[in-house]
Amino acid sequence: MDAVKTAKRTLDIFEAFAARQEPLTLSDLARQIASPVSSCHGVISTLKARGYVYMLDKRRYYPTRKLLDLGSLISPHDPVMERLLPHLEALRKRTDETVLIGKREGDEILYVVTIESAQTIRYSLHAGTRRPLHASAVGKALLGALPDERLAEELRRLKLKRFTEHTLDAGGLLADLRKSRRRGYFVTRGEYDTSGMGVARAFAVQGEMFAVGVAGPLDRVKARLEAVGKAVSDTAAAMARAAS
Repeated sequence: MDAVKTAKRTLDIFEAFAARQEPLTLSDLARQIASPVSSCHGVISTLKARGYVYMLDKRRYYPTRKLLDLGSLISPHDPVMERLLPHLEALRKRTDETVLIGKREGDEILYVVTIESAQTIRYSLHAGTRRPLHASAVGKALLGALPDERLAEELRRLKLKRFTEHTLDAGGLLADLRKSRRRGYFVTRGEYDTSGMGVARAFAVQGEMFAVGVAGPLDRVKARLEAVGKAVSDTAAAMARAAS
């Protein structure tokens, strides 16, 4: 259990630096991650010895580029994403919106990879972000891919937290999923974030379900929904072929 706590605390520290975007003292970090200073000291000392953080003015710390360099070596060789990324980049070019691939983890979806739109006004998402199944287009696409009996069980079990006035209840969600199955792609309209709209479709990679999606400002995506939906559907089919 101690090893698990230490691993979690290490990740929390890096996320704290990402959130604050400035050098932090041990006290700053302890407050940011709600952990004792002594615990932060142990983790920071190890990270410093391994070259992942360095010290400024004898009291503040900041990450080195080592984590970024390791990530840049790992990411290009992801056995799934290296085959799917060209199709995701083509989808962004075709729609000019933020594009993403997500998979289910528990009752949430995890965005595995995202590429943001180049437009000034865009929907911003980062890899590693999580969203609820019932209030995200990717989540809906993954729910919609379930057999009817399994879907009914999931809708009975899931806690459909209301995030906005547009978040759907169980009856509304089931009707929406059925409509989306017929249409060929799944949509959210301000159900998690009132200003955002998502379009997604699921596809399989070696028996595991993923979904590809587009996210953007609601009014802009709504005005081009049919074109965006076709682009997403075409991309999902291309990704399924590439992963086979």
